[in-house]
Amino acid sequence: MKYLLVEDNVDLADAIAARIKFDGHTVDHAARIDEAVAFVQTNEYDLILLDIMLPDGDGRGFLRQHRATANTTPVIVLTARSQVSDRISLLDLGADDYLTKPFDHAELQARCRAVLRRNAGAAHSTLRLGDVEFDSVGGVLKVGGAVITLRNRELRLLELLMTARGQVFSKQKLVDRLFSYDDDVSENAIEVYVARLRKHLEGSAVQITTLRGLGYRLDHDG
Repeated sequence: MKYLLVEDNVDLADAIAARIKFDGHTVDHAARIDEAVAFVQTNEYDLILLDIMLPDGDGRGFLRQHRATANTTPVIVLTARSQVSDRISLLDLGADDYLTKPFDHAELQARCRAVLRRNAGAAHSTLRLGDVEFDSVGGVLKVGGAVITLRNRELRLLELLMTARGQVFSKQKLVDRLFSYDDDVSENAIEVYVARLRKHLEGSAVQITTLRGLGYRLDHDG
């Protein structure tokens, strides 16, 4: 998953980003509203973590604009305001959830997982295709009942392909989704991860199909 973190407190932003990366996700960080706007105009994100009090304005303005453009990327607001009326107004503006500062990082991780599951239309984190079972939260892949250990990038690539089965992803789009803005990677890295996943999926009814000149698609025979 790819996150956008909008937070001007450097220490807090570093701590949140470290947790996100530890979970195997990718994160871009914006300390101002104008930076956040630039990021969402040029990237696709699975989740936005949004602080309210920012140096160049109120994060609620960003949230309002975000929803006005019909952007459905879920947003969790990080706020120091604990009044009920403030929380209600954030939800009415389009926030999917909120967390009051100071908060426990484990709770933030749990809220992120819950919002992502709801956005994907799933009540749980396990995806199944024939004899392939994948728990995106636990990071467990089972092929024909055999448990396979995945590295972080492999895990997130498989998660992306399985949650959007049948959709074609170009190499550049996969780079954009799996790596942050500051990462210096080439499209060759995607070929390596695809090759590893194909080896893990050998003998199953699930395969990653290459569409020449277009990209990759996850297919299921059955």
